[in-house]
Amino acid sequence: MKILHTADWHLGHRLHEQSQFEEQTLFLNWIENYIIDQKIDVLLISGDVFDTGSPSNQSLEMYYNFLVQLKTTTCNYIVITGGNHDSPGTLNAPKHLLDALAIKVVGKATENIEDEVFEITINNEKVIVGAVPYLRDGDIRRAVAGETFDELTDKYKTALINHYQAIAAHSKSINTTQAPVIAMGHLFATGGSVSDSEQNIYVGTLGHIGAEDFPKEFDYIALGHLHRPQIIGGNDKIRYSGSPNILSFSELNYDKKVIVLTLENNKITTIEDAIIPNFREFYKLKGTITECIAQFPNCISNTYELTPWVEIVLDEENTINTDDLKKSAATYPFEILKIALKRQRKLKGIEELLENTKSIKELVPTEVFQLKCEEMGFDLKQRPEIWDAFNEVLQAVKKQ
Repeated sequence: MKILHTADWHLGHRLHEQSQFEEQTLFLNWIENYIIDQKIDVLLISGDVFDTGSPSNQSLEMYYNFLVQLKTTTCNYIVITGGNHDSPGTLNAPKHLLDALAIKVVGKATENIEDEVFEITINNEKVIVGAVPYLRDGDIRRAVAGETFDELTDKYKTALINHYQAIAAHSKSINTTQAPVIAMGHLFATGGSVSDSEQNIYVGTLGHIGAEDFPKEFDYIALGHLHRPQIIGGNDKIRYSGSPNILSFSELNYDKKVIVLTLENNKITTIEDAIIPNFREFYKLKGTITECIAQFPNCISNTYELTPWVEIVLDEENTINTDDLKKSAATYPFEILKIALKRQRKLKGIEELLENTKSIKELVPTEVFQLKCEEMGFDLKQRPEIWDAFNEVLQAVKKQ
């Protein structure tokens, strides 16, 4: 049996307001062909299928067309879990219909733990999958009036670990043939490496757990949330597959991947990764205006022929006229998405930040709050409870 682990598709994502529909479509075509070529039997998607809780009709159509198309391939079983970007209601809405196609969806934590555990048998090989979605605080922890932030943190982490222990216990109780057990998850595991495109999904360090916190009964843990493919805690059986497409210019220095497990004789015999093609070329140019212009001829497309996207970081201290830069770029077949200054002064007023920001979506609420506190001379380091309170309110708003 072959199992493919992927996550963080973020269908509908826009980079600096530019649609990534083209490379997302190419990725779905690629993974379908990869499944056919490699004879993949099971597909696991560990959260953040969509970039927003209210995906567009275009994104929904991409998703459903892909799932239907997979039924013509060797892939006999699909398990999809919700991420922090996903709306549980949106993912769960067609749950019963998809179930008829051997597509299991767990949009949020279920009332009965057995509803997150699936037994899969293909070609006389069996695997048990604990399909754990992004675990929201309110879904797994009973709030107590007046509890402190430290108490909240400890109780949530305990509830999260208990959830995985319950998955492991139930999997063990039904595992009559000693089949491998795979857990899925969408969370931040300590020691993971982040990029600029991941959203902080917890208040402070709420919910941060390490490799040692997962039950030992799991033979593999298929994680989502972090966009860089990586192994956690030196344990090669606890992995993030990473996102399949580049979602920010901070993700240019590593390959995008999917992970493939091979099961034989009740054991995971191999864990291999496969590099996903770079469907669109991204370039980050640094230097003076003259030096950046000199690099323009190198900003070319690839065989997929999508327009290359460019970010320019100028080695300047103050705001300067970039007309010459833009005029020179107009003669080349790429698009500049962002121009920034390398040595921009640290403290920027909120008004100036708004003036120089292309879109309100580029503003991160936590950064704006920190900047406003700096402007007002309020030291958050001396009053950490204010920072925690702000993050708690922010997370509550995100859940609406």
